[in-house]
Amino acid sequence: MHPRPSHHPVRLFARDTRPFAHRPELLREKPFWRGHLSACLRDGIPRSWLGPHDPIAHRAFWRRLWAAGDRPVFTVPVADGLSLHVLYENAEDDAGVHYLITHPDWEHAEFLARDDGHWRGPGLSWPELIGAADNGLPGGTTTDPDTRLLLLLPALGDADLPADAGRRLAACLRNRLGAAEPGRLAAAVLRRQGMAGRARWSTGAAGARVDDGRYSFRNPGNRDALPDCRLAQVSAALTPRQGAAPPGSTPFHGDRSPEDCRPGACRATPHATATCPRRAEYTTWLAALTTDSPPF
Repeated sequence: MHPRPSHHPVRLFARDTRPFAHRPELLREKPFWRGHLSACLRDGIPRSWLGPHDPIAHRAFWRRLWAAGDRPVFTVPVADGLSLHVLYENAEDDAGVHYLITHPDWEHAEFLARDDGHWRGPGLSWPELIGAADNGLPGGTTTDPDTRLLLLLPALGDADLPADAGRRLAACLRNRLGAAEPGRLAAAVLRRQGMAGRARWSTGAAGARVDDGRYSFRNPGNRDALPDCRLAQVSAALTPRQGAAPPGSTPFHGDRSPEDCRPGACRATPHATATCPRRAEYTTWLAALTTDSPPF
């Protein structure tokens, strides 16, 4: 048994009654990565660029993972006590890969992206992805930057990539997976960016980093977007701190300090989660869908 890291979740949602498995050994399995990155390999990107492949072993591996029912979760701590989680929800009635963010003071985790038959996202911009991969914070599943980057890669959607993005991703694919065509694969993945597509990011009215993705939880124009305070808190936690930002980058949080958006002390928004009108409207709409009188 592997000792559980300090940020390993005990509970993410009120309905959680079973524990989450700590399975870091899965990150050493090539079939895991071939399946995990499948959301990034679309529009004719050859799977052969990932390297040698045993289809029988691959199918057997994924049958075991989805049949286990032990809910593996991989954790990446970020700033302000928040943590990113990549959850393999393999419960019989709720299978999928969920990209979540949570804080001990929150009543439940928030979705950044999800892949459970209907993709939702993107959840991360490129600077946020790199910041989470490179922050070196302990207490998660791994501190290896390449592993973290590839774990979170399916949640990426960014139309404004820096010039060195391809080189960084190619190095991860080569070093971590031994990809046969790391440069060509990285260029193709970043050009198409999987199911989420290339969203555009901007600073919203509340000072939070938001995107324009049609199916994004971080697009405040969507019915089920995160409440304003969560958008601000997530943005603050994922924004590189002063002194850690790459050369030439610009702050993502308007004129507010990230410390202004710590959980429980967020001054960047007028709405708390309990009173957010967008969340209330969505909750009412979703509840109506399960009744005999749907709202349409």
